[in-house]
Amino acid sequence: MQAVRTEEAAEGGAVGGTEQRAYIGSFSTGGGLGITVADVDPDTGALTAVHSTDAVENPAFLALSPGGDVLYSVSQTDDGAAVALSLADPARPVPLGAPVPVGGAAPTHLALALGHLLTANYRSGSVSALPIAADGRLGEPVSVLQHEGSGPEPDRQRGPHAHGVHADPSGRWALGVDLGTDSVWVYALDAPGGRPVVHHETRLWAGSGPRHLAFHPRGHRAYVINELDSTLTTCSWDAETGDLTPIGTTPVAPQDTESVNFPSEVAVAADGRFMWVANRGHDSIATLALDESGDAPGLLNTVDCGGRRPWDLALHPSGRHLYTANEGTGDVTWFDIDPSTGAPTRAGSIPVPGASCVILG
Repeated sequence: MQAVRTEEAAEGGAVGGTEQRAYIGSFSTGGGLGITVADVDPDTGALTAVHSTDAVENPAFLALSPGGDVLYSVSQTDDGAAVALSLADPARPVPLGAPVPVGGAAPTHLALALGHLLTANYRSGSVSALPIAADGRLGEPVSVLQHEGSGPEPDRQRGPHAHGVHADPSGRWALGVDLGTDSVWVYALDAPGGRPVVHHETRLWAGSGPRHLAFHPRGHRAYVINELDSTLTTCSWDAETGDLTPIGTTPVAPQDTESVNFPSEVAVAADGRFMWVANRGHDSIATLALDESGDAPGLLNTVDCGGRRPWDLALHPSGRHLYTANEGTGDVTWFDIDPSTGAPTRAGSIPVPGASCVILG
C-alpha cells in the first residue's frame, strides 16, 4: 500500500518544528487514511497533520514502545493482525515487516506488557500475546487466551467479546475487559518469558458491557467504563495479589438525557482529581470529580464532544489539553482543561475521516 501525505507535509514537513507528535488511527473501511501523524504545539496543544499512511488496514488502536521508537497497531479485520512500525523518522511510520496474525478476529485494542504485545480480539473473545524482539519486531503469538461466557443482552452478549486489554501500573499483571461476559479477566505475567496466564475473572453487573478501563495514578483503583448501561464501575485493585473488586457505579451521562448512550473511553488526571469519559449517543465529554480516596467519582458536567461518536480520549502529558477522536464526524478535537474545575473548553480540531484513536508521543 502507498503512503498518503497531507498538503502540509508536501510543502515542507513538520509544521512549527516541534518534537511532540500525535498518532491518530482511523477506520480504513470508513474512509479513513490509516495512521495520521500530527505535530503538537507545545503551548496550545493544537494539532497540525503532517503525514498519513495506509500501511495498516483499520488501525483501530495504537501504542508506543517505552522508548518511543516503535509504533504498534492492531488491524481490526476478520483475520486479525498486529503491525510494528519504525519511528526512526517520528513523522513517517514505516512497517517493520508484514502484519502478524494475532490468532483472533477483529482485534480492537492493545497494550505492551513484559516484552509482549497483547491484543484484545473482539469478535473471537480472546486475548493474544505476541513477543517483541529487540528491534521492536513482532513474533507469532505465544498464547491466545480464550474467554468463555455470555451476558443478558441478546444482540451484544451471546458470547465473549474482549474489548480492551491494559497493563497495570506495577507491571506484574494485565487486565482484559470483556463486553460479552460482563467481566474483567486478570492475567498474571509470570509464565516463562513473561507470557500472560489467567489469574481470575472478576464479574461485573449483568448487562453492563464493560469496554475499557483506566487506573488511578496511585494504582489502587481501576475505573471500568461500561458501554451497555452507560456507567463507570469503580474497583479496588491490589497489585500484590491481583485482586480486582467492584465497589460502586456512577452514571456518566445526565439521567434526563433522551439519547441512547454508549460510553467509549475513560481518562484520569495525573493528580487524581478529575476524570473524563467520552459518550457516544449523548456525544459529549463528561467530567467527573474524584475525592482523595478515589472511591466515589461524581459527575460534574458534560460538554459537547465537538462532533459525533467520540471513539477515544487522550490527555496531553501536561494535563492541560484533552483530545477526542470523533469517528462519526471524522475529526480529532482538542480541549483546554480548566485546572481548578476540570472543565474542558473546545479549542480546535483537524479533519481525520473515520477517526478511532489518538495517542501522544
